[in-house]
Amino acid sequence: MKIKHIPFTGLKLFTGLTLMLLSLVFQACHTSGHKNETDTTNSRLVASSAGFKVKAAISCTKNGMIREDSILYMRQGGEAFKPTIINVANTTLGKTNADMAWIPGGTFSMGGVNPRGMTDGGMEAMDDARPVHRVFVDGFYMDKTEVTNNQFAKFVKATGYITVAEQKPTEAEFPGVPAEKLVAGSVVFTPPHQKVQLDDISQWWSYQNGADWKYPLGPGSDLIGKENYPVVQVAWEDAAAYAKWAGKRLPTEAEWEFAARGGKAGELYPWGNQLKQNGRWMANTFQGSFPDHDNAEDGETGLGPVKKYPANAYGLYDMAGNAWEWCADWYRNDYYNSFNSNMVARNPKGPSDSSDPQEPRQKKKVQRGGSFLCTDQYCTRYMVGSRGKGEYRSATNHVGFRCVKDVKHGNNTTQDAQKAL
Repeated sequence: MKIKHIPFTGLKLFTGLTLMLLSLVFQACHTSGHKNETDTTNSRLVASSAGFKVKAAISCTKNGMIREDSILYMRQGGEAFKPTIINVANTTLGKTNADMAWIPGGTFSMGGVNPRGMTDGGMEAMDDARPVHRVFVDGFYMDKTEVTNNQFAKFVKATGYITVAEQKPTEAEFPGVPAEKLVAGSVVFTPPHQKVQLDDISQWWSYQNGADWKYPLGPGSDLIGKENYPVVQVAWEDAAAYAKWAGKRLPTEAEWEFAARGGKAGELYPWGNQLKQNGRWMANTFQGSFPDHDNAEDGETGLGPVKKYPANAYGLYDMAGNAWEWCADWYRNDYYNSFNSNMVARNPKGPSDSSDPQEPRQKKKVQRGGSFLCTDQYCTRYMVGSRGKGEYRSATNHVGFRCVKDVKHGNNTTQDAQKAL
């Protein structure tokens, strides 16, 4: 399903299928008890008495930090964060190449502290990112960048693959929806013309017929000059299909966070604890007045090319901002409560099913990293330990993915000596 990049004219656009899709797409970034946000979601059609909504696809939702918490963050996240322990033997086991970085694996503290109230902390508690818990992951390779339009185009050319957004929804999938409303498309960020209250995401998201990975903003848009931009408007199963074709897979949520932290413990961002370093923006996020005007202080309005901002300590680009990234795991808001605080979880693969109280009927996958729409005015889920989510068959123009690849270890390599950074 696709969304056309046209000026948003109000709720008139949100009749029929549009309202339904909005309910699905805007879930990753919206909060319980707070205003909905636009950072990590993709959404598809969802029938309801109020019509179609594009809510399940949006990954950023606001959920709760006091000033003292900010001080804890400056001290490596407080006592909840223990030192990261890198697998020493694995530091030489793999070798970084032009496209993929070697991530040695090890034990780290996974999760995040409530950032509300701290400088640049945003307005949400991010309760689903706690409690912080210890996790071990084996070493693996990870794409240095998000999969680009050029790379995805090669996959489509080789396989003839048709993405979810390009497929016409079926009546079985959306019972009760009039046949004429079942048209291919997806969700697009459509900024309003003026400042708006942040309690209704339909003011800046719309479902557009004909929007897909080739036309990310809908008919009239294209990929000319954007071959090196992250591919977006891809649902989770599209990302999984590409990864399989490439001989790779999607990262687990634990692998993604370990890689993003770059060997550090408890820091807010892939580059440290300050949003900017020496006055320099380190990621593509939203500045100005959200959602009506991005003043591009970071040099970008909307999605930008990969590798524009510095890589983290593992040589990975855009682990914060630009585009959300699909992970392999199902999303549950209460998943972290299932970990034993006295044990280290080894290579967790996520829960067996999905659960999101905000949209209990939607099956959601984890998204990580935030996007060009992240802002402390609404959603700051570009912070390393934070989580996003999106309905797995939904697509938006701010969600993409990157892949990982396993490496064959020698006998018990992961049990070898470790060191703390």
